[in-house]
Amino acid sequence: MRNLQRAIEFATLAHRGQVRKYTGEPYITHPLEVMEIVRTVAHTEEMLMAAVLHDVVEDCGISIDAICDEFGAKVGMYVNYVTDVSTPEMGNRAVCKEMDAWHYSRGPAESQTIKVADLIHNTKDIHEQDPRFWEIYKHEKWFSLNLLTEADPNLWLRARDMIREKW
Repeated sequence: MRNLQRAIEFATLAHRGQVRKYTGEPYITHPLEVMEIVRTVAHTEEMLMAAVLHDVVEDCGISIDAICDEFGAKVGMYVNYVTDVSTPEMGNRAVCKEMDAWHYSRGPAESQTIKVADLIHNTKDIHEQDPRFWEIYKHEKWFSLNLLTEADPNLWLRARDMIREKW
């Protein structure tokens, strides 16, 4: 688990100064929570490392190549498949989110499981803190979830139930 500690330190440094939109907490609390959700169903070090690193490419300007160099090709692959591929120039929000969802769905079961854990943690915050955005977000996440057919079934059901319950 020494590599996991390195990944936590790397993500903490990368997210330094960033805060969660709704709570103002240090941003690193989100990747750590996603990692803990993944830990409930999977115990491979690579999955836990990718879970804690899942936002460093999108939010911190760190490349997939840098993740591969630092933590190995498998961790890099998992992070790649949970990272958005769209950019605002590619279309409106709906187009971009659909493009991203199809990208996530092409990943292996491990990365799909991480993405579902990310969805679970974000769903709770957004539903509670931003009811107006929830009306958009729930449709996007429902679409994504239904493409993530290889994710851990227990987490998948948990995410499905969360969305349905708050619908």
